[in-house]
Amino acid sequence: MKPQRVIFLLLFVSLLSFSSTTETSSSYSTTPPITQSFREAPEFYNSPKCPSIFSNDDQDSGADVPDDTTTTSNDGEEGFNIVNQEDEERNFICADNGVHVAMTLDLAYIRGSMAAILSILQHTSCPENLIFHFVTSASANASLLSDTIATSFPYLKFQIYPFADTAVAGLISTSIRSALDCPLNYARSYLANLLPICVRKIVYLDSDLVLVDDIVKLAATPLGDDKVLAAPEYCNANFTTYFTPTFWSNPALSLTFANRKPCYFNTGVMVIDLDRWRAGDYTTKIEEWMELQKRMRIYELGSLPPFLLVFAGNIAPVDHRWNQHGLGGDNFRGLCRDLHPGPVSLLHWSGKGKPWARLDANRPCPLDALWAPYDLLKTPFVFDS
Repeated sequence: MKPQRVIFLLLFVSLLSFSSTTETSSSYSTTPPITQSFREAPEFYNSPKCPSIFSNDDQDSGADVPDDTTTTSNDGEEGFNIVNQEDEERNFICADNGVHVAMTLDLAYIRGSMAAILSILQHTSCPENLIFHFVTSASANASLLSDTIATSFPYLKFQIYPFADTAVAGLISTSIRSALDCPLNYARSYLANLLPICVRKIVYLDSDLVLVDDIVKLAATPLGDDKVLAAPEYCNANFTTYFTPTFWSNPALSLTFANRKPCYFNTGVMVIDLDRWRAGDYTTKIEEWMELQKRMRIYELGSLPPFLLVFAGNIAPVDHRWNQHGLGGDNFRGLCRDLHPGPVSLLHWSGKGKPWARLDANRPCPLDALWAPYDLLKTPFVFDS
């Protein structure tokens, strides 16, 4: 082989190695971008019968509407306001008569979140009265997530709150599925600390669901004189399976449910009175069970069992139509499932299988077709006009 050709080949190989090394190091040294691109959603408007989102007291005196809606995260970090900076827009965060919706936001589930938001807006009669509160990991690129939401929903009233997931990480025990161990799954336990104190009641929703009914109806769920939260209960489920034999064989622990009739409920759809939560310091109560779990294995299912330990048998009921859950199958195989009998207001793909993943793999379940119309993902065949 001629010397010139040998030199050329060595240079070519060196360039390939340099390129590969550069790409590898850069992928680990930067925050991963949102590789998906989403279409802009239509704008939705209130019906004439929608009330003002401010109470008369708020309009007359500005009571309970702070000049600055900056919030504090669970480790003292400041959140930041994503709403239009004009005073009137910023005050919406504390609107008494608005419907406050809380969700978590991350790169893994952003596609599901976008579909959920669209479904909520499309099916409510008062979309301009909705205020969204998005909780994201403190280590996430909040500006990037904010821009993604604002690009598809430029009219949306929302705020992002950083969640110091490192603080809760030390309390998390491994569960039956690694996805359940993500610290952001536990953010729902800290909403009362993360959101401004002027936000008194919220509807918490997971990202793997769509609504086909008016969220105003769900938000109006009565909590009675003393209930902290409301959710659909499933009393036919075998409640004992949510805890280990270690738990049930210990009299001091099993007596937790004495004088209660505990039933399983799914924490992906809840109406929460944040004032009562704060007054009862329920975040601490949940953390105490998590600390015990670190010392002795009393459950297997991530963030759900602590909620059951604190609240099961003492929540306000919600019709089952508001959480047709389990459409993602079980926690192991994610097989297709049918709807539960009865009317449907909310479809929830809890479980391992997510509709966007199954659609992308060309292996959808029949009910995934009900999620697809809300998918805002831009495909190679969708072009901006």
